[in-house]
Amino acid sequence: MTLENVTNLAGLFEVIDSCKGHVELVSAEGDRINLKSRLAQYLALAGAFSSGYVRRMELQIEDEEDRDKILEFVMDGKSTL
Repeated sequence: MTLENVTNLAGLFEVIDSCKGHVELVSAEGDRINLKSRLAQYLALAGAFSSGYVRRMELQIEDEEDRDKILEFVMDGKSTL
């Protein structure tokens, strides 16, 4: 799943924390970072502070229910608060 122009990273991480399965950030080089890790979340937030938002995120989501949760977060416009 690709997310674009996410400004509400704290809200996204709340949704990710509630997920049952693995949720990973996939880099352009194919590296995978576990977004359920607080350290990884802090690093993503630090990167966002330079621009105010994350332009593009590629997520690998293991569980279909988790995918639906994240999609609902994005579709409800909560990712841009």
